[in-house]
Amino acid sequence: MKHQEEKALRENIRQIIRHVKQKKNTEEEALRQIVREFIEIETKAITEGGPDVDPTPNKSTGINVLEELLKKIIPVLETDYKSLTTNSEQRQSFRSHIINAVVNSLTPAKINTKAGSDPEEEADIEEEIEINVGDDAGDDKFIDIRTSAEKASDEPEEEEDPLDGFGAEVEGDETGRNVAYQSFKKIETSIIDSYELLAAAEDQELFYDYLIANLKLYFEKFEEELTPGVEEPTNQAYDMAKAEEPEMAPSPVAGEEDLELEL
Repeated sequence: MKHQEEKALRENIRQIIRHVKQKKNTEEEALRQIVREFIEIETKAITEGGPDVDPTPNKSTGINVLEELLKKIIPVLETDYKSLTTNSEQRQSFRSHIINAVVNSLTPAKINTKAGSDPEEEADIEEEIEINVGDDAGDDKFIDIRTSAEKASDEPEEEEDPLDGFGAEVEGDETGRNVAYQSFKKIETSIIDSYELLAAAEDQELFYDYLIANLKLYFEKFEEELTPGVEEPTNQAYDMAKAEEPEMAPSPVAGEEDLELEL
């Protein structure tokens, strides 16, 4: 009788174990199915153009225009800035020259939008003034009595190097200046065109102020990415093991042992 009770008990235990395993497998399968369905939904959304995750436009038109501009120019500036890896002076020069160039390019646009137009003044500027100086019949008889020095002073001056003009107001590494010059040529038109879209003084002011601020912030971000100051994580066990690690003695050069024995 006792033997039969033990046998029945074992059978009950087996049934309980099978039930638990079956329930666990059922729950795992249900979880897998949920994950599969989620992946299918996300994959379909991406394939068909992705979910609508565009942020709500800012209340300021100036900031909205600036946001679209930054999407165009920041990747250009990032690539060129991060190409300057010899030293930090090159990157600092690049940064200073870019910001100075942006200010110089937008200053005339700001003045033009504030100045307004005067119809009478425009008429005076457009008026044509004709001056008759006679015919050229006697040009071949003209005798030039000027000295060589006076003649040389009338010769056209050499054109200024655009790089010198670009960096005239800013000191810094020449390589950084040169790269900034090439980089700014790629984005200058986009900056001016974006600013000139705005007619309201409030939008213009926000656009200008936030453009300069964002350029500085992005340059700081690029610098942190180039020279991260984060130390590698460690723990106490590693530090203790490192401190107790014996120094490895250099292996003897082949033949040294024999040489010492002979001595």
